[in-house]
Amino acid sequence: MCGIAVIVSGIKIILSSLDPNFISPIPLLEQKTLFSVDDIKGVLRRRGPDSLGCKKVLLRARVSSLPGGEQDVVAFVEDEDASEGENFHMGCGDAKEFIRELQFLGATLQLRGINPIVQPLVDMSGNILVYNGEIFGGIQMSSDNNDTEIFMQHLGLCCSHVSSPHNKTHTSGDKQSTVPELLSRIKGPWALIYWQSSSRILWFGRDAFGRRSLLVHWPTKEDPRFLLSSVSPHASVNESSDGEGISKTDFWEELPCGVYSLSIGDLGTDDYLIGEVLKHDWTDPKLKELITWERTSVQPKPEDLHVSHQKVYSRKEDSPLTPSILMESKLASTDCLLTSLPHRVMIALQESIMRRTALNTIYQATSVDYTNKCNAPVAVLFSGGLDSMILAALLDKCMDAKYEIDLLNVSFDGPFAPDRISARAGLKELQKVAPSRRWKLVEIDADLLKLTSETKHVMSLINPARTYMDLNIGIALWLAASGDGCLQDETGNDDTCVSVKYKSAARILLVGAGADEQCAGYGRHRTKYRNGSWLALNDEMKLDMQRIWKRNLGRDDRCIADNGKEARFPFLDEDVIRILLDIPLWEIADLNQPIGIGDKKILREVAHLLGLSEAASLPKRAIQFGSRIARESNRKNFGSNRAANQASAGSVTIHRNNS
Repeated sequence: MCGIAVIVSGIKIILSSLDPNFISPIPLLEQKTLFSVDDIKGVLRRRGPDSLGCKKVLLRARVSSLPGGEQDVVAFVEDEDASEGENFHMGCGDAKEFIRELQFLGATLQLRGINPIVQPLVDMSGNILVYNGEIFGGIQMSSDNNDTEIFMQHLGLCCSHVSSPHNKTHTSGDKQSTVPELLSRIKGPWALIYWQSSSRILWFGRDAFGRRSLLVHWPTKEDPRFLLSSVSPHASVNESSDGEGISKTDFWEELPCGVYSLSIGDLGTDDYLIGEVLKHDWTDPKLKELITWERTSVQPKPEDLHVSHQKVYSRKEDSPLTPSILMESKLASTDCLLTSLPHRVMIALQESIMRRTALNTIYQATSVDYTNKCNAPVAVLFSGGLDSMILAALLDKCMDAKYEIDLLNVSFDGPFAPDRISARAGLKELQKVAPSRRWKLVEIDADLLKLTSETKHVMSLINPARTYMDLNIGIALWLAASGDGCLQDETGNDDTCVSVKYKSAARILLVGAGADEQCAGYGRHRTKYRNGSWLALNDEMKLDMQRIWKRNLGRDDRCIADNGKEARFPFLDEDVIRILLDIPLWEIADLNQPIGIGDKKILREVAHLLGLSEAASLPKRAIQFGSRIARESNRKNFGSNRAANQASAGSVTIHRNNS
């Protein structure tokens, strides 16, 4: 996980293509800002502890002093500590100068490659890249390549083709593709900011599902800068107003998924540099299909349900798959094994986890000792529920036996929280199906009343989200991702345990996000089905997938990454999404069946195949309820659960203040 940002100053931003009502504010030579560049560096460095860098692009608009003189814009790249003066005496002559700049910041958590990387990257053409993501397909990579380096090479080959009323069309026919075409081919999570020097275009965006955070500040009268950042500095969300009309809670918003360009044109009629923002379409047909999230088989016939119920009965008689059978099934694609829908889902998930854990060289960071005997480079956010049990069991089949696997579990009610109870039961079940693996259940206990400073910190991480539900989920994720807890070690034949302090060093964290949205795991899915049957259920699931970037993933990314960890989402792999969409809806879920049976039916069948019979019947429990943080939060903020439920009838938001 990396932290990226750019600050664009002194340019008049045009947003008419995105918002016809947007009025472009006038750039200010001197302005009051809510936070400093160092504030941004501080929050980015928590995400990327391995290195931090900064580059500036200085834009100089020059107009001849003679009437009718030509105008042009010249760009210079400099390091942060370079003297500005040395860049402003190059051929100045008698020209008037308007100095504007783009400042790029990059903090790196390096997980791939064999050589250290420092962002921003700058190539020989003056192109600049800050990148937060992983490439799991679309670009050829060897096992020891670094994503950012390879991506920079491919971006350098791209031409530009951007046309608008304010800027000339930039084209180069002798190069292989445009930036949107390249980004549309990438499989995997990403957010990026890329300066294409030859065309004076700033490209930015995030992947089609929003698996990496990127916040945007569109220029306002109070702060006419254009900013992008992986996360919000604390100073921009600490209070609702500073007394001078600057709304700190509304400073940032989640950048909608997509590819954008900011084209720096020539001087406008008011002597300001013009920068116009455009949003570009995805160009890959297969990606477009996934985004529209259209399922071909939604409404079953009576005979379809009859056949489905017979299949479920026969699947329960199947034997759990051994690791050898799983690996052989990848080679025997014509075997009847792969005709079973649960098997197809299981293999797709296994390959997704393999791509995210074992196919590439893990960068040997100096801050992590990968040579010690407690080697666990990958951890699972673990409740002991259906999704995390499947991830853990499949991770065991992907990782070399020499590695340990950390299972991170958070509780706000000690051993009595439902997630702690199911986690301990899940550990025992995993030990049965994979006895040769060293499993470590990291129990992370917390008292919400003692987390005053931590709560304020997480409030800045979840920004621009601001509900108590977001805060509760954010705190639970943030604590779990820290990996700072205890192990329960048995001390003797009487099965007594002693608690031993332990902090997980894993930098890759598998998270089950996307399973409920795609497999009808939420209670509202059952309500929609009851009120509107299969079509209404499908529409609700589609809505969930198309807004997951805004409701879940940006927040989750920021809270997990703040610990210097990278969240990876196997259920949101492009191939997994495709497989699940190809399966008839009634095979995904059958909400005529009771809770714990019909919801996420396809995943429950996968769990049975993995030998996880106990986990296969567990009901859905959101982290805020399973960890008991919601109960403690209700008592703290409302006095009781009942009062909180009454308040939730309206829009319950966090009121930030100076306290």
